[in-house]
Amino acid sequence: MANILIVDDEKEIADLIEVYLKNDGYNVYKFYNGIEALKCIEETKLDLAILDVMLPDVDGFHICKKIREKYFYPIIILTAKVEDGDKIMGLTIGADDYITKPFNPLEVAARVKTQLRRYMRYNNASDIDNKSDEISEYDINGLIINKDNHKCFLYGEEISLTPIEFSLLWYLSENRGRVISSEELFENVWGEKFLNNNNTVMAHIGRLREKLNEPAKNPKFIKTVWGVGYTIEK
Repeated sequence: MANILIVDDEKEIADLIEVYLKNDGYNVYKFYNGIEALKCIEETKLDLAILDVMLPDVDGFHICKKIREKYFYPIIILTAKVEDGDKIMGLTIGADDYITKPFNPLEVAARVKTQLRRYMRYNNASDIDNKSDEISEYDINGLIINKDNHKCFLYGEEISLTPIEFSLLWYLSENRGRVISSEELFENVWGEKFLNNNNTVMAHIGRLREKLNEPAKNPKFIKTVWGVGYTIEK
């Protein structure tokens, strides 16, 4: 069963999430501060992390960055703030999802299941449908993305992508020449209903562009069609 890290200095919240996740059969590693959590990250094989933004020592953003230096398992950010800036910051530095406090613990459990399902599918080659007539690789002007081994190369150099980033890039690649709305991207990649104020797609597209060394004003690969969506041109 999956190992899940919970980091939140509000004991009641951390304990509540722990109860729900343990009821679902997960192994939980719970901490009320960032320093102990960072030690756990180095010593334990984890499958998902739930990080509060505001902690007494190091903040959740710092922990998120440290995780992304080595690992690609899903990260869910918890924040009591409603400003879009905090949500975008978390997603930009590598988080896969965010939940704003106060929240229903059942929602947290559902988000965990969704992220783990995607992560396990990404890392399990047996789940890949290898139909003979199905395209498994795209070569887009030096950008190569391969579905069979879930690898991405830019001019021969491998680019490390999280499962979400890979899924976004793959969806855009297999729909080359068509402008894809944020709503369509979100509902196909995240598998959830899109809300108009959701900045998740924008933040992940921004991070993808950074990894592809894309200039903000004139990107070569992922282009923005203002008011419509995103596209990779044929």
